[in-house]
Amino acid sequence: MLGGFIGEVSQRALDGIVSLLVRINPNPNVLSLIGLGINTFAAVLYGYGRFFFAGLVMIFANIFDILDGRVARKTGRVTKFGAFLDSSLDRLSDMSVYLGIMIFYARDTEYHSTLYSALTGAALIGSVMISYTSARAESLIPKCDVGFLRRPERVVLLIIGSLTVWPGSTNPFLNKMPATIWLMTILSYWTFAQRIYHSWQQITEIDSRDLSIKLENETAQEQMRLGHGPA
Repeated sequence: MLGGFIGEVSQRALDGIVSLLVRINPNPNVLSLIGLGINTFAAVLYGYGRFFFAGLVMIFANIFDILDGRVARKTGRVTKFGAFLDSSLDRLSDMSVYLGIMIFYARDTEYHSTLYSALTGAALIGSVMISYTSARAESLIPKCDVGFLRRPERVVLLIIGSLTVWPGSTNPFLNKMPATIWLMTILSYWTFAQRIYHSWQQITEIDSRDLSIKLENETAQEQMRLGHGPA
């Protein structure tokens, strides 16, 4: 009940913002670029250890990530280049945020941690490979969006982890960013493995079907050559 109410309120708020933007009629690609700029600001906040505020900024940034597509559809300005640009800027946004976290843990402060800097780097690589695997697989198979930690889930998980950071607090429910980094790293590679396995299944099935058709055609051609005709 509560979840449905929150979802309905959020949807109405987004619809109101979209309606306003439709009247202003901005280029959807500009909204995508603004989203990148806001995410870059969040990355700077991460680099300086302002995790809580970075999480708040990321919420705002990802509203723009939702708005650009909706505004494009409402104004009839959906283009293939727009979809390509949006996807590319999403990857750049993700990498900048991860880089900000890596820099924070690499800095010479009381929070310096080579382990967490390296883990964040591993999570970054995992997120890139999830996207690459999907894009590459979908040139061979119809769809490859399986796995738990897709981009929306990664963003939500990172925001939740960031909003728990409150330096100096002894509350056991706060300061869970290290646990979040571990979780993101593990789930990124698990999702990567799921997509590899899914792609292998689908491609193997396609190859087997193609081979079967090829053998049937060769058999029919051989029978025609021998003058028997197809069975």
